[in-house]
Amino acid sequence: MQLNSMEDFQRDISYRLLKQPDGTALLTATMKDRFHDVLLEVRVEVATMKIISAEADFRRSPTPDCRNVSGRMAGLTGFVIGRGLQRKVAEVLGGSTGCGNMRNLLMGLLPLALNLGAAAGVTDEAEMLDAIHEKLVGTCAGYVAPPVKKTGEGE
Repeated sequence: MQLNSMEDFQRDISYRLLKQPDGTALLTATMKDRFHDVLLEVRVEVATMKIISAEADFRRSPTPDCRNVSGRMAGLTGFVIGRGLQRKVAEVLGGSTGCGNMRNLLMGLLPLALNLGAAAGVTDEAEMLDAIHEKLVGTCAGYVAPPVKKTGEGE
């Protein structure tokens, strides 16, 4: 039995964060599969988590229209990564003029900047993980907030 291109499909996604000497961080994401070769670059001001620039390069895409999403990326400029991130990404890249793949890439990439901010100034890896944990408590299953003691409990 011969499989068609969607019955045997592989997509590779890669994320990278690189702190720059000028106080910014360059976040990059790549997505490659049979139909896509996309490079996403977002520059963030580390001290404030503000997005300075966001660009997408569609080197290969299923249709030429996919490249139109590149122009929408500028809508992220000035946004501070944190609360409302999903809403902002959906606003900028949602609907019939947006791109689900780009939204997914951004939602995997942009939170990495928060880790960088949480680990700022720490060089020991164990200390860094503790610092990240402390700053991100309550954001996901990996950073659960400690249970709140009820009055009279444990006395």
